[in-house]
Amino acid sequence: MPRTALLLSTALLAVVLSPTASQAADDPAPVPVDRFEGEVPFASQPAEGIFTWGGDSDDPPALQLTARADAPEGQKVLTGAYDISGYGGFTHDFAADRPAHDWSARRGVRFWWEGQDSGKKVPFEIKDGGANGEASELWTTSFTDDFSGWKQIELPFTDFAYRTDYQPVGGIDHVLGLTQMWGYALTLPVGVKGRFAMDDVELYGSADQALRASVTTDAAVYPVREGGTAAVAVTLATTGSAPLDGPVTVAYTTNGGTADPGRDYTPVTGTLTFPAGTASGATRTVKVRTLRDKAGEPAETIPLKLTVTGAKAPAETPQVVIDAGGLPYLDRKSPVRKRVADLLSRMSLEEKAGQMTQAERGAVGEGADVAAYELGSLLSGGGSTPTPNTPQAWAKMIDGFQLRTRATRFQIPLIYGVDAVHGHNNLVGATIMPHNIGIGATRDPRLAQRTGEVTASEVRATGVPWDFAPCLCVSRDERWGRSYESFGEDPALVQSMETVVQGLQGRADGRDLKDDDKVLATAKHFVGDGGTEYGSSTTGTYTIDQGVTEVTRRQLEAVHLAPFRTAVDRGIGTVMPSYSSLDVLGDGQGPVKMHARADMINGVLKGRMGFDGFVISDWNAIDQLPGDYPARVRTAVDAGVDMMMVPYGYKDFTSTLIDEVNAGRVSGRRIDDAVSRILTQKFRLGLFEHPYAQTRNASEIGGAAHRAVARQAAAESQVLLKNSGGLLPLRTSQKVYVAGSNADDLGNQTGGWTVTWQGASGAHTQGTTILDAMRKDGNVTYSKDASAPMTGYDVGVVVVGETPYAEGVGDVGNGHSLQLSAADRAAVDRVCAAMKCAVLIVSGRPQLIGDRLGAIDALVASWLPGTEGDGVADVLYGKRPFTGRLPVTWPRSEAQLPINVGDTAYDPQFPYGWGLTTLTKAPAGGAATLRALGVAAAAAERAGADSAGRALVSRARLIVQQKVGTDLTAAVATPFSDADHLSLTGRYAAAVRKLSEAYRAT
Repeated sequence: MPRTALLLSTALLAVVLSPTASQAADDPAPVPVDRFEGEVPFASQPAEGIFTWGGDSDDPPALQLTARADAPEGQKVLTGAYDISGYGGFTHDFAADRPAHDWSARRGVRFWWEGQDSGKKVPFEIKDGGANGEASELWTTSFTDDFSGWKQIELPFTDFAYRTDYQPVGGIDHVLGLTQMWGYALTLPVGVKGRFAMDDVELYGSADQALRASVTTDAAVYPVREGGTAAVAVTLATTGSAPLDGPVTVAYTTNGGTADPGRDYTPVTGTLTFPAGTASGATRTVKVRTLRDKAGEPAETIPLKLTVTGAKAPAETPQVVIDAGGLPYLDRKSPVRKRVADLLSRMSLEEKAGQMTQAERGAVGEGADVAAYELGSLLSGGGSTPTPNTPQAWAKMIDGFQLRTRATRFQIPLIYGVDAVHGHNNLVGATIMPHNIGIGATRDPRLAQRTGEVTASEVRATGVPWDFAPCLCVSRDERWGRSYESFGEDPALVQSMETVVQGLQGRADGRDLKDDDKVLATAKHFVGDGGTEYGSSTTGTYTIDQGVTEVTRRQLEAVHLAPFRTAVDRGIGTVMPSYSSLDVLGDGQGPVKMHARADMINGVLKGRMGFDGFVISDWNAIDQLPGDYPARVRTAVDAGVDMMMVPYGYKDFTSTLIDEVNAGRVSGRRIDDAVSRILTQKFRLGLFEHPYAQTRNASEIGGAAHRAVARQAAAESQVLLKNSGGLLPLRTSQKVYVAGSNADDLGNQTGGWTVTWQGASGAHTQGTTILDAMRKDGNVTYSKDASAPMTGYDVGVVVVGETPYAEGVGDVGNGHSLQLSAADRAAVDRVCAAMKCAVLIVSGRPQLIGDRLGAIDALVASWLPGTEGDGVADVLYGKRPFTGRLPVTWPRSEAQLPINVGDTAYDPQFPYGWGLTTLTKAPAGGAATLRALGVAAAAAERAGADSAGRALVSRARLIVQQKVGTDLTAAVATPFSDADHLSLTGRYAAAVRKLSEAYRAT
């Protein structure tokens, strides 16, 4: 049905017409973008087409072109159904192999939408600049589905704002030029099942100068000391940098705010003029002089109101701020305790609630809400980065947010946090360490500390003072998708690696936190997240992550709480509770979410252990608690959670918390305790004196010295499980055939939590793959799938394993298993059938390879070595010896899981602590030598000579491993693994006795 006929039909009586939808008499005819008659196919780049996308496999909507008698234009409309849990929508991208479109002559974009009266906002994006639709800047606005039937939605280009929470590449020019457009995208509502119909996307109207010209200020906030003068730069910008068509005037006046005109500042008023022909980039300056009164007082604001004619006005009214001064909490020489008490005594409930609130950077846009809600903290979730993703952009972004705090009464600085769990892993080009599972394999506490030092230096140099690391989980089941975040299955091993806390924070008393190469660390996840039972998770399709840990009180103390006692002793600054539930047998409570366990947070952590830092919740964790929202807030706060990570729900949280306190359901004393803890760490970090990024060390990010530490960590993390005939180390003279999916894939090598939350295969950051590193040392031929001819080679190296994942997404049973992929199995079979072979398993957890072990000459657990593949090549070619030892038990089959050191039934493929060495001959001798070593170990233990004791145990271990060879039985594995645990706890004589028992069982 043509549109004219439709407009006359009685069927259109239900159509709600927008009051702006009528075309002005002098407007040009609209230009079609998408009529949905089939002229644009369902396709993707580089061809033009409509395609869907979403956060997981269920999120992309189902689309089709549907014939409708009531179609506003033509015969068909675009219809779709959706049920989105994460995010989802669809895009129309223009063809990348043809020129971009020019929309600059038009006022806006409009389309017909069949309303369902859902009340939901529907974001609409347009794509500007860049190479194609998927490499363009995103500019967004939205409309509300608060009507029924067809309605024409008009979106003027002046309503679109640059997206700050996500850009695919971004950073092109941050100007909506409209001269190089690549299409549009529409994001559908989350959390409700829905359907939609859409028709006739078109460009309408004529552009005016207000679209092509804009006025901006160089900042939103201008802090000055009392008596100083603020200079507000007002700048003209035009599309395509063209000169102005007509004049632009900017009337300005100081108006409102908390400062008193005449007493605190000299009022100003006037007009700035940019005549026709003015070049883009022209700047005029308005100066505001403040007055000195020498009284101690909070910060005071002076808004500078701008009225713009002929151009788009700034999005915000700039504010001049007279800094707070003369108040006791600002005295850097005063003890922290006194500074906290003074500041706390001055704060309102609203300001205290803000300090207890952490939002995601993407939720606050340019940051105005930082001041409006007195926010205490922001974070970057995994993959939430500035554009471009560079150290300079990080520092600029965080400084911009920090600047917003200057417009609050007491100018309390933000504390910005990131998940830097193996280096500054959100930052492209940063030094990426092995994941914790590999660090645990090194058994090298000094190296663990050095990796923390490198991480802290790189993180702080980008303006971030807070790291959500280390994970002190004791991983008891390798089916857990977070198992690689653990140092190992033995609490003693985890405790020994907590030297990383000093690497991150410095000395335990916190005196180093103010330094520009130290960050506040976070012990997570309190408590028992590594002990969740398989099948107990109720989160989406997860099978074990965020599930239930069922333990006796004794098991809880010995296994899961022990690492947190050590962390508190080491001065850990913050602690993050776990998503998981804790079920302590016999306590009568059953499974209770950790964010609700006051007995554990207030009672054990803060009370018995004496933790004096603050507790930060996990991402939206309160949403998993029972009851309505006020009950969840009340429960978590009363349980001892001091700051709530509510990434996009910060407004609801602050208002709810204030209401709960005012109603007497949360005590003011509890609020004061939480805020005191938060402020204490901010003072210790020196943020009141230095709120902005300290970038002195930025030039060292990803530098040679830092990568050398990561290279050493990668080398020491390699665990040699089997080495028949001394195949390893390789000789540089050998011709080596390399195969496998993980030989030349930096993304697989670095794993999850790298650049993005889940990580990704491929080259997404800077580093050296294992293949590239091997090519530096040897004569190497590579065939990923082992399809190239195999004759004439001395040895094969097959690098296989996992692809990246994070958290419960990686749970076994949630699309993952402990089996190698079919392609990897085929590569192993082909190469190992043709020549002597070494197999390297790049993975976050053991892989089941027992059925192929007989055909493999050498087997290496490479874990997730990070960006420095050179470290792996170092041990393969004998530049360094293999010294790594298993931080977890390597099972024979999945049916054995969970299997851990200390189990009564223990018959693994390789026991905890197993690890062959190269370049060092095993000590001569047998049972008699072991007895002598036991005597010496007892003497070292009595003398407190830990280094000597560990060396004696290591000698005994080498003797046993040499005799055992591949004859690993349960009778050998049980005492062998027990010995490693005993050595870590300082019981060296008992460790040698256990090794003697393993020797006799061979």
